[in-house]
Amino acid sequence: MSLLGNILWLIFGGLVSGLSWILSGILWCITIIGIPYGKQCFKFASLSFCPFGKEVIYGGGAVSTIANIIWLIFFGLWMALGHLIAGCIFYITIIGIPFGKQFFKLAKLSLTPFGAQIINK
Repeated sequence: MSLLGNILWLIFGGLVSGLSWILSGILWCITIIGIPYGKQCFKFASLSFCPFGKEVIYGGGAVSTIANIIWLIFFGLWMALGHLIAGCIFYITIIGIPFGKQFFKLAKLSLTPFGAQIINK
């Protein structure tokens, strides 16, 4: 089921979402200070391309909290808003609900990427 979900996901928005994460990562990696943030973008681009069958576990310490605050101020809020809007659009139909859930998972993740781990179910 997750293979079919991932294929449909790519068609209905996952490709655009993943590409936006890659673009964000490239922009962050331009400066030395932004490289840790760029690495987070690349890590979550892989989740954007194939979210079905994966789970996000949140954690981290004080350094992760500080990095998440900086992330939220400069970039995370806009990414989360984009994923939230896309998730609401997909929730309009019954067929789109599983895809909307994945967008909401990505919205939450884009708010606090540091300290989060992606695991397979």
